Amino acid sequence: MQGIKLISMITASAALALSSHVFAETPPQAVKTAGDAAKGQQIATQVCAACHGADGNSMIPANPNLAGQHAEYIIKQLNNFKSQDGKPAERDSAVMSAMVAPLSDEDVRNVSAYYAQQKPKPGVANNKELAELGEKIYRGGNLETNVPACSSCHSPNGAGIPPVYPQLAGQHAEYSAGQLRAFRTEQRANDANKVMHVIATRMSEKEMEAVSEFISGLRK
Repeated sequence: MQGIKLISMITASAALALSSHVFAETPPQAVKTAGDAAKGQQIATQVCAACHGADGNSMIPANPNLAGQHAEYIIKQLNNFKSQDGKPAERDSAVMSAMVAPLSDEDVRNVSAYYAQQKPKPGVANNKELAELGEKIYRGGNLETNVPACSSCHSPNGAGIPPVYPQLAGQHAEYSAGQLRAFRTEQRANDANKVMHVIATRMSEKEMEAVSEFISGLRK
């Protein structure tokens, strides 16, 4: 029985890897990602700093740290908050939609380049017991429920794999758990081939909180 579960787990992980490979071959903004970090700093100071910190290290647990995040990933997320060609934004947030609406494509590239160059401050997991459970899931998944290891896509040290998979190391636990819940309910649905939705639906509330707690103290 354990062997069958292991085979099932490997198959699921392979399917996820294959789907993400297909997506990675045709990224939405494969056109241009290089930006001017100096110009981006001006935008960050005027538009982003209040919520995400001047250097991308947010002081608000509900708002993500952006320091050191892959520029390509930030570009995609900012564009997903925008309404495109008369269609609703792929990510639903009245606050973020209002923030990005006036930004040009060049502005988006510039501010993304700026935050990507900033140094993330190391985080700390406050709940050791919860973090230990989270580490087991992050590194080994859950064979019983076919949850793949987070590290297979986000890397063992949480550095992520650009352009598709974001850096997670040191991210606020509150934010990470909130995003997992949003993926589960499809309140957030901008993941390639619904990969994150599928994973999140297989996770319990405690597992989401545990993984998020572990991630908050992970250092790349």
